[in-house]
Amino acid sequence: MARSRSLPGLLWRFGPPVLVMGVIFALSAQPDLNSGLGVADAIGRKLVHMASYALLFLLWMRALNGRCLPAALIAVAYAVTDELHQGFVPGRHGTPVDVFIDGGGVLLAWWLWSRRTSSAARG
Repeated sequence: MARSRSLPGLLWRFGPPVLVMGVIFALSAQPDLNSGLGVADAIGRKLVHMASYALLFLLWMRALNGRCLPAALIAVAYAVTDELHQGFVPGRHGTPVDVFIDGGGVLLAWWLWSRRTSSAARG
């Protein structure tokens, strides 16, 4: 327990989710991420949204010692702030639909996590 309260321990626990949040922020600050591939681009970006927030949830789960609800709330709250941030970026706009897509990634990761842990408990 002492290691997790030291600076290296705290960085090991909280650094990865904060780093992912920084990457999301940096990508959201870009005026245009459209590749010009039409529908494939739109679907691909939505899948990346889901995967990014699923990863963010899992990293917060790790940082918070497996506490699902706080990890999910942090990830979804960050999705909301990310969409608000995009509203101030020229060429971008925030949308509640993206928050739902991000939340879907969180729910999917939570569901997969719960299946994994329940199957491990069954042996």
